[in-house]
Amino acid sequence: MTMPDCEALLDRDEPAPVATINAGGGSPFLLVGDHAGNAVPRKLNALGLPAEVRERHISWDIGVRGLGEMLAARLDATFVHQHYSRLVIDCNRDPASADALPDMSDGTPVPGNGGLAAIDRQRRIDGIHAPYHARVATIIAERARDHRPTILIALHSFTPVMGGVRRPWHVGVLHSEGETGFALALLRVLRRQANVTVGDNEPYRMDGTDYTVPHHAFRRGLPYAELEVRQDLIADTEGQRLWAERLRAAILTAAG
Repeated sequence: MTMPDCEALLDRDEPAPVATINAGGGSPFLLVGDHAGNAVPRKLNALGLPAEVRERHISWDIGVRGLGEMLAARLDATFVHQHYSRLVIDCNRDPASADALPDMSDGTPVPGNGGLAAIDRQRRIDGIHAPYHARVATIIAERARDHRPTILIALHSFTPVMGGVRRPWHVGVLHSEGETGFALALLRVLRRQANVTVGDNEPYRMDGTDYTVPHHAFRRGLPYAELEVRQDLIADTEGQRLWAERLRAAILTAAG
């Protein structure tokens, strides 16, 4: 189902739903940032949320956009990222799931997501979720056509405290089914680094709620890893630079 032009979600002067950094990157690494942006389409009236809430972790993965751009440059990798907030629609969720458009996030109500009509839900899928995943799929297909390998790396970040509980990990490596060899190698490499606490499927497990990696990597048999970096470590440019260097070295070693 596609909305008529008059009912498009985004105005012509608003950012496109998806950005591609270093599209001609020569390495096998394809970086994706499902939650890298926190913009809200003008027509959604900020989802009824004040600006300070839209800057919180519930709205986006803090630090991921800067980290992804730096990592793309260091690896000569392509980085595909989303401009719009995960509260508008979560691109790491099946668009048919309730979690894709939450009316509550970490105890905070999201007024603009309450009682959505089917046509409004579809407008967000058509306007943001579908073009984002179409871009990722197109890049992977073009690489396959050109006999170029792809290693998919999903970049995320996590809040240092959740539900009053401190999370000790600096970085987590998430994996589940499919070609797990790269993810497990990356986990081993990161655990050899001094003074770095690495989670194995922590602080989250890769499970049925994840969409991007299963959708693009599992069914194509691609090597992959989902990385979660703690937000306080990459909240500023210097932290992003330090972690881009750390992850660059680990990724290259793990890829062999």
